[in-house]
Amino acid sequence: MSFDPERVSTLTFDSYSTLVDVDAAERALAERVADPEPVSKLWRSRSLEYTMVANHVGAYQPFYEMNRDALQYALDATGADISADERDEILAVYHELDVFDDVRDGLERLREAGYDCYVLSNGNPEMLDSLVAHADIEGLVADTISADEVELFKPHAELYRHAAERTGTPVAELAHVTALWFDVMGAQHAGMQGVRVDRKGDPPETFGPEPDLTIETFDELVAALGV
Repeated sequence: MSFDPERVSTLTFDSYSTLVDVDAAERALAERVADPEPVSKLWRSRSLEYTMVANHVGAYQPFYEMNRDALQYALDATGADISADERDEILAVYHELDVFDDVRDGLERLREAGYDCYVLSNGNPEMLDSLVAHADIEGLVADTISADEVELFKPHAELYRHAAERTGTPVAELAHVTALWFDVMGAQHAGMQGVRVDRKGDPPETFGPEPDLTIETFDELVAALGV
């Protein structure tokens, strides 16, 4: 698919791995677990699986709790022996993740060009409040939109449509920017343009439509919008 900058009046941005780097949570895990890689992979995959299953069986709970349950399962499944307090210390890192170097400048240039920028995330409101504060982007984003508001996680189409309502923007005039392949697909399915942030040089997905635009940094998004 091809990106149409003329359609875009508002931008939404995913949070984790898009605006902020989740590697700090993996480092916190590595400080407490002898073999962190299998724990980290299982934690991440179970967290995503839990959210997607919850969408289908009506088992919503805030993402912080979902992430905690997934971490506990990964610890149990790999035989990692740490206390509940240590587990919660790992999770707490999500409140203070580092912002990617290109994010603030990119958001500032977009705002100056007249685009309203929102955070659209599975994270519950408390997580998003701390993310925005720690990343120092309070003045650069118009608001945060949480899955908690509709009790549905990405890539459920209703969450993206809710974002359109919250921003007061026709869904076709929204572009959603995310590092997550299924988030791109969810946004496109709901009628948005989907922009994939590929910071790690991952191969393109072989399932589903291509993103409307793939970028490595926010500088490329700014350029694609002609700012």
